[in-house]
Amino acid sequence: MNMNVRKTIGWNLRALRVAQGLSQERLALDAGIDRSYIGRVERGAENVTVATLEAVATVLDVHVSRLFAEVDDSAPLPKTLSAGVKRKGA
Repeated sequence: MNMNVRKTIGWNLRALRVAQGLSQERLALDAGIDRSYIGRVERGAENVTVATLEAVATVLDVHVSRLFAEVDDSAPLPKTLSAGVKRKGA
């Protein structure tokens, strides 16, 4: 695996968020983080803090270690959600 840690965190964050039907906006709101910051984290452009990782993991209801899971470099980036999509049932 050649993916750097920031990109790995971003890929896993996006995959978990999309799998749960959460928009960046909803995740950011629930985690108390700016939406554009979530986008930068998902692109691997931010050095995210442990506190931010904990907040995001809490909203996603996963252990923070899931954000560090190894990613196959050839795996396609998870698809995006339509704008404004909220958690199912919300």
